[in-house]
Amino acid sequence: MTTPPATREDQVRSRRRWVVLALGVLAQSSACSFVYGIPFLVPTLRDTLGLSLAEAGVYVAGPTAGLLLTLILWGAAADRWGERRVIASGLGIQALVVGLVAFLPHPGTVPLVVLLALGGAAAASVFAASGRMVMGWFPRDERGVAMGIRQTAQPLGVGVAGLTLPSLAAHVGVLPSLALPAALCLLSAVLVAAFAPDPARPPRAPGEAGPGSPYGAPLLWRVHAASALLVVPQFAIAAFSTEYLVREHGWAIATAGVFVAVLQIAGAAGRIGAGWWSDRVGSRLRPMRQLAVGATLVLLSFSLGDLVAPWLAIASLAVGAVVSVADNGLAFTAVAEIAGSSWSGRALGIQNTGQNVVSSLAPIVLGAIIGGSGYAAGFAAAALAPVLAIGVTPVRDEPAPD
Repeated sequence: MTTPPATREDQVRSRRRWVVLALGVLAQSSACSFVYGIPFLVPTLRDTLGLSLAEAGVYVAGPTAGLLLTLILWGAAADRWGERRVIASGLGIQALVVGLVAFLPHPGTVPLVVLLALGGAAAASVFAASGRMVMGWFPRDERGVAMGIRQTAQPLGVGVAGLTLPSLAAHVGVLPSLALPAALCLLSAVLVAAFAPDPARPPRAPGEAGPGSPYGAPLLWRVHAASALLVVPQFAIAAFSTEYLVREHGWAIATAGVFVAVLQIAGAAGRIGAGWWSDRVGSRLRPMRQLAVGATLVLLSFSLGDLVAPWLAIASLAVGAVVSVADNGLAFTAVAEIAGSSWSGRALGIQNTGQNVVSSLAPIVLGAIIGGSGYAAGFAAAALAPVLAIGVTPVRDEPAPD
């Protein structure tokens, strides 16, 4: 049974869209509390299992490896079968797998890493499909804000993990502490299945083929590339701010941690603000390119401050923590809008994959530069990425608003 166009318009303007958005944020946060929560358990893992730092890194890499390998597959599933089935089933599988890790006796290193990777693979369902669901429930003039809110899910999930997992590990054990993200995933799966129906899609005649691939033209590839380049300044600031403040300026670890945590909150607000900006101007890519200019200036001002004015370096970190993440929701919104409802799941899967690959490599490369030549050189090198993004962002080719 097809949905008449009037019903679709009523749906995207209904109050229920905010319930769906809230459940999308909850689902994504729950998945992130596991995928990005393992690093908070590294000290206890090493003490409990007698691991070297390199061995502990294998456990940390397990969930992200599973995530990267399955993002596009889950996106294709969402395009074919709908978001609710994909998100609810993926979260249910994640809850089961992570629950096994939490409650069963330690299975050994290799089986445990495999289970962690399977948990990450199941979590990819939410990464690929929740943005597609939010896009379908909101009209174009609200999508920027909606996707900006949705993009706060990752820092929220990381925050939940950071606040709870270390203390839980100390009281109940390192692996049993993962019962919390397992429970959050199970709760989210139930709520999505019950209260987050798939958005209505434009009707299609029986037997009618869907639109062809949007990847025949360079537009989407350029958005993916620009977005991946803009991950570099984000992770330059996120990965090295605490270390810089402690080692170079003598801050206490706790003080630096509070400073960075406050900046994370400001960054989450910046994503929402950038989405509101894009809704007002009717463009995702123009604000994205302007934020690339801002990221370039921030990184270069940090490099200058590190050499001659420490206060400027610290101020640049504060501004950069907002500017460097504000483009994230814009890129996801642009990708989904350009790809269309028939391809947005796969396109968002590709988008997530590219960003996660760069986020894995950027701290390693920048760490080597900083270790060899200092922070000023490392952040100046990082500034090359947003400079390239300015040219790559296809502002002139962006489709006009409907």
